Parts: sequence; structure tokens; C-alpha cells
Amino acid sequence: MKVDINLAAYHIVKHLEDHGFQAWIVGGAVRDVLLNRPTLDWDFTTNATPEEILPLFNESFYDNHFGTVMVAAKHIKEQFNLPNEIIDDQVIFDITTYRSEQGYSDKRRPDRVTWGKSIEEDLQRRDFTINAIAAKVTSPHEWQLLDPYHGQEDIQAKLIRAVGDPYQRFEEDALRMLRAIRFAAQLGFQIESQTFKAIQDKADNLNHISWERIGDEFMKILKTDHPADGVLLLVNSGLAKIILPELLAAKNIPQGGHHIYDVFTHSIESLRHCPSRDPVVRLATLLHDIAKPLTFNKRSGKITFYNHEVVGARLAKKIARRLRLSKQDQDLIFTLVRWHMFVYDRNMTDAAIRRFIRRVGKENIHKMMMLRVGDRLGGGSKATSWRLNEFQKRIGEQLYEPLSLKDLKINGHDLMENFHLKPGPLIGKILNQLFEEVLDNPDLNTKDKLLARAAQLLSQYQGSDPS
Repeated sequence: MKVDINLAAYHIVKHLEDHGFQAWIVGGAVRDVLLNRPTLDWDFTTNATPEEILPLFNESFYDNHFGTVMVAAKHIKEQFNLPNEIIDDQVIFDITTYRSEQGYSDKRRPDRVTWGKSIEEDLQRRDFTINAIAAKVTSPHEWQLLDPYHGQEDIQAKLIRAVGDPYQRFEEDALRMLRAIRFAAQLGFQIESQTFKAIQDKADNLNHISWERIGDEFMKILKTDHPADGVLLLVNSGLAKIILPELLAAKNIPQGGHHIYDVFTHSIESLRHCPSRDPVVRLATLLHDIAKPLTFNKRSGKITFYNHEVVGARLAKKIARRLRLSKQDQDLIFTLVRWHMFVYDRNMTDAAIRRFIRRVGKENIHKMMMLRVGDRLGGGSKATSWRLNEFQKRIGEQLYEPLSLKDLKINGHDLMENFHLKPGPLIGKILNQLFEEVLDNPDLNTKDKLLARAAQLLSQYQGSDPS
């Protein structure tokens, strides 16, 4: 079969074979080549043990119990004198000894791993047929495939199917259920009916998996080309009741005004139409109305969700924390949900525009606009409007005006030096007041004007004993 094999991958296989070992390319690389998709995920399996693999590759290392030796592309290129442009230096190649696994008492990791005797035995333990194809390399442009579970047929049919008994596969490793959905969303495939039925029946097994692993797979689903379909699969499979029960509460919550969907459907469609590929922005878009079920009210036929953005920001951050996102990403989700209800009219002052930028953060303005586009399209409106366009234009005009304390032409040291003050809360109080006044009138942001105003404030505060 004619293919283009990465030169570094080819030399890894050839080097193992030159030393008398069997070697195969396996997993995502084989699948992606068959799908004509780019891949950096070149994995290998061999009958060589880790102790036999390590001396063959410069700077290789082995720090796990599952027979995997790792080596960076940088060292492979140096060892075999390969062109630098063939692959990024930081890519890590995994070379794993054939293995057999027994017992999965924690429904995630095998209780015992032993070295396998054949490639067939190794493929038998893999999760899905599309990942259980092995390639025997004969040249940089040709390989022969071993496909005992008809993975090529499933690739053609665009199906995710478990290897063997799906119930056994998900009993062994419950994270495979999330991986099935991630592959479906990533590739635009469907999940084969018996495999999907097994996910539904075994959904509660996900409770045995750590939130770090769940969060990692969930964010990978949001990074795919079909994140909304991935979330719907989570819902229909029953996995969402464990991962994101708050979203299920939004089902059948009606909305008024311009909205054409209930809160749940609007949330899914907003995610579908969010232009950002950043999974954190996509998550904020999915969660932007997450508190509407909690704030729903109906009086005199009018539906309201007062303060849903305030309640929702706290709830969204709690969800992000549960998914083990970084503190920075948790804060970003809080900010995007908290301020997504921004409104604009032509009477807004420049100072009000600057205050909006300050609340959201200059670095987050584009992300907020991506959420708003998803929100609008997910509610049945056009992607933008004259108000949103004009608001963005005015934001652009204000981005070079003072937007934080560090933009002031004086700092705490200037106050202490000019007014013989000691470090303390009075310094911060004066600087914060000066900044609020500069937000209203940027022309005040000169050293002389700020020091003169600081003298007035100092006299005022000391007279009122602010301490």
C-alpha cells in the first residue's frame, strides 16, 4: 500500500528491525494516514523489551510500568541525520513492547501487565477497531497492514466500534467511553449501535475515573471539529449526568424575546456556532446561560432570568474547577460568563467603554466577542449587528487609553517621594481614585496633573482619617 510515512517514524522501525526485532506502526498514525489526516501521533509496538530498546535510541527514556520507551523527535533527527523540517523537535515517539493486560479492578488501569508474544495479542487489547490496525513498513512510501478487527471497513463506514465485546472493553477502562465520543466528534463518525448501547449501560462506571482524566478528555471533545455533536453524544449516552449535570437542568426551560430555543438547545447551538477554536472559550460559550434554570421566573406571562450572569459566573467557575482546569482558565470562564450580557448604545461614553475593557481584560476582548457571536447565532439571530460592530470599533479606539493602574504616569514610589509617605493602604487608595478619574478623562494622565490631584486627595483623606 502506497503511503507517505514520516522519515523519523520510518527510521525508528527500520532501526529496530535492523537489530533483529519486530516493529510496527500502530494506533492513531495508521488511522490518520488512512483518513488522509495530518498526524504527529506516531506510535510503535515491538517484541523488544524496554531494556533492549533503550540502547538503540539516543536520549531515550523509560519511566512507566507499561513497557513504553519515549524519545524526542529532536534526538531521532540527530541520530539518523534527518532533515530538520520533517517534524517538530518536541514531538515524542512512544515505542511500546507487545503486552498483555489482566484485571482492571479500578476500571482504568490493568492490575497486571505482561509482555505479549505477538502483534495479534497486542492488538487484541486495544479500544476501537480503527485504532487496532498495525502497519509493517517496507519503505518510506509503502506499508502492509494487519487489520484483524476490520478497522479499515469501519473507517470507510465512519464508525467507532469497540474491539470485541464493548461491555468488556468499558468494564476494563471506563475512560474508553469518553474516548469513543471524542473520536466521533473529532472524525465526524458515528458510534456503532452496540458500542453506544454499552456506553449507555456502563455510563456509571465513569464515576471510577479521576476528574483529571475526565476533564482532559472533555476539553479534547471541545477542541474537535464537532464539539456540539460531542456534547450531545455525552447527553444521549448518559455520561453528561456525571460530567455536566447542570446542563441537563436546562432542558425544556423556555425563553422569551428573540430566542427560538429552550435554554439547553440554545446552549448547544451557541457552542456549535462559536467561531473560536479555543476550548476554554467554547466551554464558556456552552455555559454562558448555565444559571438560567436557577433564575427562571415568569410573571404576567413574561419570562425573566434576573442576574443569571452573576449566578452563572460562579457556577461556571465551579464546573471549570471540577474539570480540573487551571486557575487561569477558571478565571477566564468566570469573566466571560459574568460579563456576557454587555449592552451597547450610542450614548455610551468613552469612559464606559474603557470600564468595560477593564472588567473583561484587554486580552479577553476578542474571546468575549467570539462568545457573543456564538450566543447570537445560537439564538437564531445574525452573527453580528450594527451595535456590535460599532461597539467593537469604539473598543478599538480606546485600547490605547489608560486601562489599568500601571498605565498611570505616576506610581506609589512617586507618591511616597513627593509627599514623604510610608508604604500603606493610603497609597493604594490615592492611586485607585486617580485611576478612576483618568478613566473618565484621560487628559488628566500627566505627572504634573496627577501629583497636583494627589495633593488634594491626600489633604482630603488625612483630614477624614481614612485609616
